[in-house]
Amino acid sequence: MSAAAPEPVFRPPTFRTRLLGFGMRRMPFLLRLARRIWPIPRLGSTYVVTRHDDVRDVYLNDRAFGVPYKENLDVIMDGEPFFLGMGDTPEYHAGRDAMLAVVRRKDVADRLAPKAEAMAERIVAEAGGRLEVVDQLVRRVTFDLLGDYFGVPDPPGGDLRVWATRLFEFQFADDGSDALGAEVKSIGQRLRDHIDAEIARRRAVPSDKDDVLGRCLILQGQGKPGYSDSEIRTGLMGMIVGGPPQPPMVVPQALEQLLRRPDALAGAQRAAQGGDDACLAAYVFEAMRFDPIAPLMPRVAVADGMIAAGTRRRRRVPKGSKLMVGLSSAMMDSRRVPDPYRFDPHRLPHEYIHFGYGLHQCFGMHINKAVLPAMLKPLLRRENLRRAPGGAGRLKKQGPFSTELHVHYD
Repeated sequence: MSAAAPEPVFRPPTFRTRLLGFGMRRMPFLLRLARRIWPIPRLGSTYVVTRHDDVRDVYLNDRAFGVPYKENLDVIMDGEPFFLGMGDTPEYHAGRDAMLAVVRRKDVADRLAPKAEAMAERIVAEAGGRLEVVDQLVRRVTFDLLGDYFGVPDPPGGDLRVWATRLFEFQFADDGSDALGAEVKSIGQRLRDHIDAEIARRRAVPSDKDDVLGRCLILQGQGKPGYSDSEIRTGLMGMIVGGPPQPPMVVPQALEQLLRRPDALAGAQRAAQGGDDACLAAYVFEAMRFDPIAPLMPRVAVADGMIAAGTRRRRRVPKGSKLMVGLSSAMMDSRRVPDPYRFDPHRLPHEYIHFGYGLHQCFGMHINKAVLPAMLKPLLRRENLRRAPGGAGRLKKQGPFSTELHVHYD
């Protein structure tokens, strides 16, 4: 009997996902036009924020402009609160602090970045000069690395890569599909049950394995607040939904941008071959500026607010309005980013908004800053790195997701 085919990571494309992809391909031109002539357009009850200063102000004004994630998170988490969906409350800080105590910054340099590089090196070496970047390299490294670090293995009869990607799509790129909503309810229940089973198993048979789940159980045993079974499960689910699906989106996009620019690719390869990790990271994150994880991020006015106060473009935003905050547009705003369409790996930190600002700045920012370049480093060390011939050598996307990019090397 032949083995069952693995479940595809992505749902079959729909009219809505094709329409989203069409819009995203044209978004840079539309945002560039808006920055110049209509910097805060209002489209019905939605305000689009395009300039660097205004994007930053919206991110930093959590009292007026909150995140709209709670409703979908409640579906995923079965109503258990998670700090990603909260405003600036004691509950937010307690939940975030509980996870910061077990997802430690020192792990990045001591453990995660070296392991990511070693895993990527093994894949690149075994591929024989022909590699598919999205799934064969980045998704494989990401989920193996972070699944082990979080202490959440693949579920019996399921695939964590598929589950996490579906939940991420529902949380951050929901197209309103009834089929996706039904699938997410099923996946959410199965993932909750899987993590509950892991919690029970690890507590029944303690081990010396140092991972996020193990650290949570140690703190639970010490009677620390924030580590009940439901809080541990919700925290781990939040890390899985918000973390591993992102590198397979942005790392191939960064490589695509380097492949478009032979001088930039050569510079990144010199940094990788010379072991200059800081320089390599500068090339990768500059490449990401040309195609970040999303052109727009949502916010909702939780109170009456003002954007660009004191300027001629000021906008009063009434409570209940929606906002689409143009982080990609902000990083192309010549008012704060000199010569924005020039590839420059020596830019200053304030010119980048990859990880947001303020209360909801990316929780995994420090992991991403080190691990994303580490995944590409072994590939960039190879001589004569180039696109595969034909269409296979061009990055393909489905909606916001990178799906395929083939490269060759010697």
